[in-house]
Amino acid sequence: MRDMIGYCGLDCEKCDAYLATINDDQALREKTAKLWAELNNAPILPENINCLGCRAEGVKTVFCDSLCDIRKCALKRGVETCGSCKDMEKCQTLAEITLNNPDALKNLKE
Repeated sequence: MRDMIGYCGLDCEKCDAYLATINDDQALREKTAKLWAELNNAPILPENINCLGCRAEGVKTVFCDSLCDIRKCALKRGVETCGSCKDMEKCQTLAEITLNNPDALKNLKE
């Protein structure tokens, strides 16, 4: 499995927070912060938009670092991703991602 596939199967290389971080793109940070603040009804600032991927060493967004229930579960279970979890098929938390993103499920099954 590629290193930049998140625990949930999403591709971190396609995430705007990751792209803003690796390209040091302040305009993308500002755009992403505004969008995520609106979507989550939360105060998200451009300086919060820094992430190197949820399974990678280094900086992560606050959500990915400490709020993501999928990441917390995977770390607790000691799995590489949800794809190697025996409970993947019946996990309702993971289904919140995979039902809206078939590529995430495909990534986990590869």
